[in-house]
Amino acid sequence: MNHPVIGRFAPSPSGYLHMGNLLSMLLAWLDCRALGGELLFRMEDLDPARSKPEYIAALAGDLRWLGLDWDRGWPDPDYAQSRRTALYEEAFRQLEAMDLVYPCWCSRAERLAAASAPHPGEAEADGGCRCAHLSRAEREALLRSGRKPAWKLRCPDETIRVTDGHYGLYAQNLAREAGDCIIRRADGVFAYQLAVSVDDMQMGVTRVVRGRDLLSSAPRQRWLIETLGGTAPDYCHGPLISSGEGKLSKRLGSLSTRQLRQETKPDALVGRLAHLCGLIETEEPLTPRELLSVFSWDKVTRADIPL
Repeated sequence: MNHPVIGRFAPSPSGYLHMGNLLSMLLAWLDCRALGGELLFRMEDLDPARSKPEYIAALAGDLRWLGLDWDRGWPDPDYAQSRRTALYEEAFRQLEAMDLVYPCWCSRAERLAAASAPHPGEAEADGGCRCAHLSRAEREALLRSGRKPAWKLRCPDETIRVTDGHYGLYAQNLAREAGDCIIRRADGVFAYQLAVSVDDMQMGVTRVVRGRDLLSSAPRQRWLIETLGGTAPDYCHGPLISSGEGKLSKRLGSLSTRQLRQETKPDALVGRLAHLCGLIETEEPLTPRELLSVFSWDKVTRADIPL
């Protein structure tokens, strides 16, 4: 019996969408629609400091402007991470009962960054975290001092393999190559790696299409979902669009939709994105539905795309 295909959009409202985000969203839409699947839209508004009302309001409008629709999700509040804390709490307690979490008093910068998806160049959690080896007395002394810890996931010395739908086999030893990661910040905010894994599992997502910068998160998320008793989705990562300074970033305002919507029409932008990633040989205006007839992952480049 074939299981239904469920894909997802999962933007973070930490800025306006840029061309790299739009390419990832376009590929996710094409992949799901080509397979006859159902597409959901989840708002990854975990971090209250970075999630701004103006960005939340703009995301859905920008996707619709580009011609990308979805079947369920936002603005249904059940699809906003900020409303799903009880589910993350339940998963955290489950991991705690398995002795897979421990308190960490490491750097504040590392703890604050943990709520968001990792960006290239940002530090990952240290696999040799000294907090993992503190004695009970040392931990109790730190707790009595009033310093609130973050909480880390204790990753196993195990190699997890993911067969990516675009880049092929990707293997990673979680303890030695990924390291223990923060799953709850000291301020109580649950972190990206836990939240996205719980959401994909609870929402029944079977296909995750996103940028190549998150390929290194796939083994950890697969292991975490399976540890929590779920079935991990299939992963398919797309190329990144880069400038001379590296990957485009919402934090830098790189070619944001605010600018793009003033300068171009949606069909022209879809055609440009399709040409940049290799789906069509000649740049021409196309709607996403017109692009469906020529979509194939075999055509999509595996190299980063310079602008």
